[in-house]
Amino acid sequence: MFRSRAKEEKAPTDKVTADLSKQTRNPQAPKGRPTPKRSVAQTQRRRASSTPTDRKSAMKRQREARRADLARQREALASGDERYLPVRDKGPVRRFVRDFVDSRFCIAEYFLPLAVVILILSVIQVQNIQSISLLLWLAVIILIVIDSIGLSIRLKKQLRERFPDTPKRGAVAYGLMRTLQMRRLRLPKPQVKRGERP
Repeated sequence: MFRSRAKEEKAPTDKVTADLSKQTRNPQAPKGRPTPKRSVAQTQRRRASSTPTDRKSAMKRQREARRADLARQREALASGDERYLPVRDKGPVRRFVRDFVDSRFCIAEYFLPLAVVILILSVIQVQNIQSISLLLWLAVIILIVIDSIGLSIRLKKQLRERFPDTPKRGAVAYGLMRTLQMRRLRLPKPQVKRGERP
């Protein structure tokens, strides 16, 4: 009789001690993550409290942020500020390509005005003028192709010398696209004068 009661009394206390040993943690053991600094924790709390609960205000906030980013990008394109330029224009390689192209005279930048003149000449219903406009088209295209090939060879050489370890993918195409724009309409704005070494 006494033995069975003793066993029944011992069993629950063993369970309680087993549960307590599972729940308590060694105070010297690491918790698995670093304690955040006070400033970081405060900013996280503020961000959590300032996030809008309704969808309309969230969309409005996103639109305002996007508008501010675009305005900052426009200013950077006009001033050449590297921090806020679009991704395609950022970096020392792209800056060098822009300066390399802007410091030279390129036939391709006059393509649009020449195209307008040639179109006007081709509209005139005189056989000789139309044949001259056709020859001008051919001459302009051949000159642009030759100039672009020469520019791309020189640009590749300069990029290999100046940036041997930097990735240069798409830099030459970026430069050739810039030559097709008239100098005063180029964005980001030219930062060097013609004939100046980049």
